Amino acid sequence: MEKLKDYAEVVSRAERGELVFPTSVNAALRLQLALADPDCEMEDVIRKVLAEPQLAARTVALANAAAFNRGSTPVTNVRIAVQRLGFRHLYSMAASMVVRQFGNRINDPALRAKADQLWQHTAHVAALAYIIGRKLTHTDPDTALFAAIVHEAGGFYLLSCADELPGLLEHPEQWQGAAQEIITREMMKKMAIPEPVSQAIVALRGASLMPPPIGLRDTLLVARALAPVPSPLATEAVHSSLAEFIDGNVALEQILEESADDAASMSAALLA
Repeated sequence: MEKLKDYAEVVSRAERGELVFPTSVNAALRLQLALADPDCEMEDVIRKVLAEPQLAARTVALANAAAFNRGSTPVTNVRIAVQRLGFRHLYSMAASMVVRQFGNRINDPALRAKADQLWQHTAHVAALAYIIGRKLTHTDPDTALFAAIVHEAGGFYLLSCADELPGLLEHPEQWQGAAQEIITREMMKKMAIPEPVSQAIVALRGASLMPPPIGLRDTLLVARALAPVPSPLATEAVHSSLAEFIDGNVALEQILEESADDAASMSAALLA
């Protein structure tokens, strides 16, 4: 009963828009706000990236990923990395910093392990979503990458809450369903996620697939099902319609084989 009260309070705070973000995400949030400004200048962006060492390192790492570095010359500084990636990919990188910080502040070893696994899952889904959007669903791959990076933001928030309220997630029936959707929606608002992306993410829960997959939601559905690392918070089996589409799909297998290096390098950059 006490855990049920704890969870009710977490949901209530979400409904009131009182989600608490760690102070360590401030630099990434400032960068997101700057990038959302149509009058944002390159020099200001570079200064903000350099102000956060982790963000600077990951920006350079992503710029060196095979999907963005088609030449043989590696990127060795933030200025060139920013110019190569562009503002949209930087926005995704800043969002990844915000999401990861919820896992980084967890102290409980078991929950920390789940947060690490959830980020591995997220990184693989992001890389796959970029490839699938570009080559299969004809969805803007940059948007697919961004959506995948933030699609488990609610899960990271719940794990961080469970660190403060032990046993909070022991009974999935209490935190899945409508309550989980409320938290996910509020996380999307707090992170200023565009509405089309937010809607696609919320629509993932319990979703089926009507082939051929099209649009952002279907892109995320397929990428999640293909991710080699599962989400530690997932309790639902892959919907039969999605499993049937994936199993023995020669065209999909060819796309994944042709893009294996790109996906691997991109996920590795996000995991760095």
